[in-house]
Amino acid sequence: MTDSASTMASSAPSAFAQPRVLIPLALLALYVIWGSTYLGIRFALESYPPFLLAGLRFLVASALLFGVLRLRGVPMPTRLQWRNAGITGILLLGFGNGLVCFAEQQVSSGIAAVAVASVPLFIALFSGLYGAWPTRSEAVGLAIGFFGVIILNLGSSLSGSRIGAIALLVASISWAFGSMWSKHQDMPAGPMNTAVQMFCASVALLLVGFGLGERLPQHPTLQASLALGYLIVFGSIIAFSAYLYVLKNARPALASSYAYVNPTVAVLFGVMIAGEHVGPYDLLGMAIILLSVIILTIFRLRRA
Repeated sequence: MTDSASTMASSAPSAFAQPRVLIPLALLALYVIWGSTYLGIRFALESYPPFLLAGLRFLVASALLFGVLRLRGVPMPTRLQWRNAGITGILLLGFGNGLVCFAEQQVSSGIAAVAVASVPLFIALFSGLYGAWPTRSEAVGLAIGFFGVIILNLGSSLSGSRIGAIALLVASISWAFGSMWSKHQDMPAGPMNTAVQMFCASVALLLVGFGLGERLPQHPTLQASLALGYLIVFGSIIAFSAYLYVLKNARPALASSYAYVNPTVAVLFGVMIAGEHVGPYDLLGMAIILLSVIILTIFRLRRA
């Protein structure tokens, strides 16, 4: 009786740790957490300036992750890996996330997420720099997507804030180029790659923030501080870990599916929790962009 009970107890964790169980849980974390971080940024901006907010978020998250990895005996990256991860981190998290924080001072969290959904379109374009030019069918998906970007920029939310629209466009292009460039470089392995990218991006963001005259708040609101904590723990550590797990144990197309799920989640959170308004142009642009991303994913799977 005792032996059978111990056997069942020891088999339960192993059964729970199977990919067929953990992959859906990791995807759920990606969809909900990364979709909600846009609203978290909006709440944190109530007290924290945009570039210092992003810099502080990644500084604390990288310190926690780096400390855990070193305690587990993960080796330090080489000098070349530091350089490559640093450049990638500045492109993805410095420009990519920093400019999203900047733009969310002027546009809603949901619209920011919809604009960032255009990243796969730019990735498809930049892949041509390495010889993987889009096929004719993929070009149709790209054309549809960029038409959606135009519609989105004609909408009331982005048309009233050209600076915010430009910031989101640059953020998407930077994230896409950094993603493609990093695939062809010698990068640190696994979570150490994430830790180094976040640390290098945090240094750049803090320098930009202080250089622009931003200052950390002396008395931040409780909601803003809780939002910052949520971004650090859930957005930067848990969600990144979930993404790395899915990327390692599932098809790349499944791992990147967050790109067309997060905008819908972000819009729903913004409307239900923060009372954000989404106009007809915004909804139309979102639908067109998401349709194009799905078309691109289907044709890439067929070509693969």
